[in-house]
Amino acid sequence: MRNENIKKVLLLGSGALKIGEAGEFDYSGSQALKAMKEEGITTVLINPNIATVQTSDGFADKIYFLPVTPYFVEKVIRKEKPDGILLAFGGQTALNCGVELHRSGILEKYGVEVLGTPVQAIMDTEDRELFVKKLDEIDVKTIKSEAVNSIEDAKVAAAALGYPVIVRAAYALGGLGSGFCDNEEELVTLVEKALAFSPQVLVEKSLKGWKEVEYEVVRDRFDNCITVCNMENFDPLGIHTGESIVVAPSQTLSNEDYHWLRKLAIKIIRHIGIVGECNVQYAFDPTSMDYRVIEVNARLSRSSALASKATGYPLAFVAAKLGLGYGLFDLKNSVTKETSAFFEPALDYIVCKIPRWDLGKFHGVRREIGSSMKSVGEVMAIGRTFEEVIQKGLRMIGQGMHGFVGNNQRDLPELEHALKEPTDKRILAIAQAMFKGYTVDQIHDLTKIDKWFLYKLQNIINTAGELRDYNELEAVPEALLRQAKEQGFSDFQIAREIYQENLTEPEKALLDVRAYRKKLGILPVVKQIDTLAAEYPAQTNYLYLTYNGRENDVKYLHDHRSIVVLGSGAYRIGSSVEFDWCSVNALLTVKKEGWRSVMINYNPETVSTDYDICDRLYFDELTFERVMDILDLEQPHGTILSVGGQIPNNLATRLDAQNINILGTTAQSIDNAEDRNKFSAMLDRLGIDQPRWR
Repeated sequence: MRNENIKKVLLLGSGALKIGEAGEFDYSGSQALKAMKEEGITTVLINPNIATVQTSDGFADKIYFLPVTPYFVEKVIRKEKPDGILLAFGGQTALNCGVELHRSGILEKYGVEVLGTPVQAIMDTEDRELFVKKLDEIDVKTIKSEAVNSIEDAKVAAAALGYPVIVRAAYALGGLGSGFCDNEEELVTLVEKALAFSPQVLVEKSLKGWKEVEYEVVRDRFDNCITVCNMENFDPLGIHTGESIVVAPSQTLSNEDYHWLRKLAIKIIRHIGIVGECNVQYAFDPTSMDYRVIEVNARLSRSSALASKATGYPLAFVAAKLGLGYGLFDLKNSVTKETSAFFEPALDYIVCKIPRWDLGKFHGVRREIGSSMKSVGEVMAIGRTFEEVIQKGLRMIGQGMHGFVGNNQRDLPELEHALKEPTDKRILAIAQAMFKGYTVDQIHDLTKIDKWFLYKLQNIINTAGELRDYNELEAVPEALLRQAKEQGFSDFQIAREIYQENLTEPEKALLDVRAYRKKLGILPVVKQIDTLAAEYPAQTNYLYLTYNGRENDVKYLHDHRSIVVLGSGAYRIGSSVEFDWCSVNALLTVKKEGWRSVMINYNPETVSTDYDICDRLYFDELTFERVMDILDLEQPHGTILSVGGQIPNNLATRLDAQNINILGTTAQSIDNAEDRNKFSAMLDRLGIDQPRWR
């Protein structure tokens, strides 16, 4: 049972959102606060980020809008006298602050107990030299490396290891200050940069081109361990996980590979002494089963937010409870509400995460992606086939893509270079190469992406080619139309492949495809994420839509008591956690007023996509087509657009044209504000001055 001496807990937040440390820590912190509240523990939160859900009224008992630094945290400790402190829920900011509080003796001075993973274990994972030594003790292989504190030492280390090498900064997040070096000149530049972020730099042998695989692992103080989720990067090693397309569960590992790495992950977490949650990242050579451990994060991360949403296993909630002293056998799975948290999730679906970059908003920025994160957000798509989720995901990132085919048919300059040297547009380069007749083997040689993924992408290209053989909708065989929908083609994509340059009225063509497939009975079904592949009944409505199924998992009452709230999608420059705050508060108000709250969103970092924030969560697209599919099923009283930012606003006039009841500001008023011509004309009518514009 839990530690009864803990009556008041201090939780460190992550502060301002930054690249590599975004809304996922609002989500994990909110879950930890929820877990404490359930135990009757008084919570004190330090987080200066006013846009977060966790700093809202009702989550923590007391909030300090102060910097998460040892100086300010000590002042709060002195005033509040907490019994325990949680360090794992505020990202690198909280972790580094916690280590400093421990080293300076502040925690000991005030008698504050670190709940969960001990600080020594955190230091063993964060300090690269200690980390390698720790894993050497149990004969677990790490990448050959040397920790250095100066440029001269780095030169010696790189010469001994042999180029190419990778430089990494200790105590940093998102691959900050890291990169690959092919020669001494590049090394000096990178090490100078890395030492500006961190006192210690790791120079390690490059294994570029190997697979990158990750395991999310949970351990309690009684040494019970489970792996909650394993993930595989679509991109080979050399591209930071945050910059990579990621699938869960892994698709290209054999059963033997999977269990070998799982066994190692459990061996590592036990030896380090994690209590709660951590992730283990591997470089893996599938041809020889050779591996290297890249790193262990002794905290919640962006990957663990993704794993929580991908499996329906609330990692942060469970980790917080384990930090209080519970065993896994004491806790229930929050989704099934029947089975133990000791059960490892089983998935009867596939999840795909795609990063979102906003590099176009910066002048002179390099578009190459590598070991240091540049992405500002991410999306998660759920479906039954890889083809379906990759197409869904590419639409979700909202950068003018409608799926894998037909995005940017303008020739990319130096196509082979675009395949070999990855940028934020590499997926488009792969599509273009396939259209130009490059084989899977040729693309694999240039990209080192596993052929399994490339063959799946080729399936999409082949179906697009088959659709192009028909120049009118009614001529397309029903089986081909169904196949296209099963592979994740949107109605608009289908229209564009059929009509090509004759597509003069896109909106009409899209509606024609929609009407035609509905007439043929080609409709999506609603499936439930239940964490245990339908072995036990799920109690929560955590849902996605797919064409790879026959019946709905949800019984619809059609009582018009639902209110649908449209979320904000992926974080981007200018649209961030503030819209998550708006969405969550809208959902809580809908519930409070006695209506059924329904959320549509696909951002795994958010509180609004938590399994128990609303009555029904559709983890799915915010496109016109998908929103209409859900509204057809829900038949709600109304739909709220105004809390999700630009994406829902942009759907206003199209939804209004389909007679959808939009609650709050009317579609016409939204259009008058968004359309610059209409807005300008209104100012002229009202006699209000405005700047000259064209």
